[in-house]
Amino acid sequence: MSKIEPRLFDELKKVLVSFGDKYFIGDELNRSKVSDDLRAYDEALLAKLFEIDFIKKNYIKEVAGQKLFQIDQLEEAILYDGYWDTSYTKYENRVGLTSNGKFIEDNQDVVLDFPFKDGVLTASMTKEDNENGYDDAFLNEVIEKDEIDRLFDKKILSHAKRYDIDGEKDTDYFDVKKDNLIIKGNNLLALHTIEDKYAGKVKLIYIDPPYNTGKDSFLYNDRFNHSTWLTFIKNRLEIAKELLSDDGVIFVHLDKNEVHYLAILMDEIFGRKNYVETITVVNNPRGRDYGGIANVNEFILVYKKNEETELNLIEDSAKKFKYKDSIGGFDVLELRNRNSAFHKGNRPNLHYAVYIDPNSEDENGFYSISVEKDEKHIIELLPRQSRNGVELVWRWGKTLLAKNANINAVAKKNADGTYSLMQKYRKNQTMARSLWQGTAYNSFEKGTNHLKELFDGEKVFSFPKPESTLKTVIEIGSNEGDIVLDFFMGSGTTASTALKMNRRFIGIEQMDYINTVSVPRLQKVIAGEQGGISKDVNWQGGGSFVYAELMQKNMGYLQDIISSKTIDELHEVYHRMLSGVEGSQEPADISFRADLDKIEWDATKVKFADQKRLLIKLLDKNGLYYNYSEIDDQNVREFLSDCDYQFNQSFYEAGE
Repeated sequence: MSKIEPRLFDELKKVLVSFGDKYFIGDELNRSKVSDDLRAYDEALLAKLFEIDFIKKNYIKEVAGQKLFQIDQLEEAILYDGYWDTSYTKYENRVGLTSNGKFIEDNQDVVLDFPFKDGVLTASMTKEDNENGYDDAFLNEVIEKDEIDRLFDKKILSHAKRYDIDGEKDTDYFDVKKDNLIIKGNNLLALHTIEDKYAGKVKLIYIDPPYNTGKDSFLYNDRFNHSTWLTFIKNRLEIAKELLSDDGVIFVHLDKNEVHYLAILMDEIFGRKNYVETITVVNNPRGRDYGGIANVNEFILVYKKNEETELNLIEDSAKKFKYKDSIGGFDVLELRNRNSAFHKGNRPNLHYAVYIDPNSEDENGFYSISVEKDEKHIIELLPRQSRNGVELVWRWGKTLLAKNANINAVAKKNADGTYSLMQKYRKNQTMARSLWQGTAYNSFEKGTNHLKELFDGEKVFSFPKPESTLKTVIEIGSNEGDIVLDFFMGSGTTASTALKMNRRFIGIEQMDYINTVSVPRLQKVIAGEQGGISKDVNWQGGGSFVYAELMQKNMGYLQDIISSKTIDELHEVYHRMLSGVEGSQEPADISFRADLDKIEWDATKVKFADQKRLLIKLLDKNGLYYNYSEIDDQNVREFLSDCDYQFNQSFYEAGE
């Protein structure tokens, strides 16, 4: 058991100084850079290292007359100085997570664990598709750090079409300020694709992801099931947060299987202080008679992007006037914080001046306000003091009050000549409750039956959410004209409801039913279908949306592999992977690690399932779709129509 001497670093510094600052941070050796170049077999670096007697003595081993450079041991010694190779003191200098004996921060590989639905991208969220074999694979890909950017780079969009009251037509332009958008493709990659265009612009996100029940497409080794589901969701929520506006809200609909774990994950991503509520939705009042207690409900986790965001009130026709002041069809409530626990000392961000225009009285006795003093708004108003002299604070932050000034927030003059800041409530509005029940939220009566009516009695989708549920969500989290995003689009309930409620929408779905259920449903909405919430909101039809697909590259081969039923079919796909299809598909990007000459095709020697997994593993998962940076490459341009080429330029390069 020999100790690696600190002398190694003295020797390294002597020769590496000839590279200037390349391998140094100040006077210290840049160990990570040396490690990177060792792994890359950098010739200039290796030539210098071979000049060091100490390295030649300790890291070059002679075997059968050949000299072998033990580069892994040298790299490890550089990263972890001062340890004995077989001792627990190996990590005496550092504490942290390790992978394959290396600390995570030093490891140059990033492991993306994709479950089948995400990695292969064709598995359904519904149990009916399990019989097609979509639940029998799991991909664990090791992707180099420098490839992550390529994986998440924006993709080429193809088959762009515009749908409106006149039907369907190809389109070569996109207006980010006006157009609704539907994208077919992997939702993680699609979210990164639209990031530049929509970062900070989405007011409301609603998603209804796979519940991880053990009966869906996350069915594999239980030890991986739970953690992989959380990783799957985490990757998407992180980019989704970037798309949310500063006053944005996210609703995640799921059942008991993951709700408690997801809450902790969302605390981490959105901040525990931005947790709003866990809504209980009684979606099946008859219950499911198993498990000891019949389950009748699901849950919706609600988080804000920022703590100061106020959620909207919802319509309630049965609501009576609650407050003593009822002016001009509004209830009016003083906007100061009545809870003495909230005061200037502990909530200074809520203590600020509001300015009133004394010459702006309207017919209801309300006065104009502003959070900034100007030539008209000259009377300063601060939160009042409590009885014991503590300075209280406003209910709303300054940004929210500025947004609602003279809409839901006004001033009223008191009998003694002073002013009060008031919040106006419409008489039929109320704050949403955390328990949603009644026929409006019954998934079977309102969701399934509505969809069956739209498709001539055929059951085209399992467990669609009712439009009435989404109506409540959209009322709480957005206003007319706001953008609503659903990246588990499913049957299209969110987009359909948003369109009927005069919101803009973005929907993302990777499954083929997007073209047999989701898009046709939206076409029926445009035509004025009268199911769901149509009568409640007096929907008469109209509107439009743009549809586009992430342009497939290896994705097409991947789908062909999945759908193959025999070794011969797999063999045929394999030949196409190597040679491409003239005029429609170029050869696949295949992992450089594979020795293709050793692939066995004798059906008596190989199992079909193993061969399918092998072909999946051969494909470069970074090349599932074409990146936009490749759009002018000759081998890409020939597969892209002129109309789609112009559409991409409009989508990515047009000014906003």
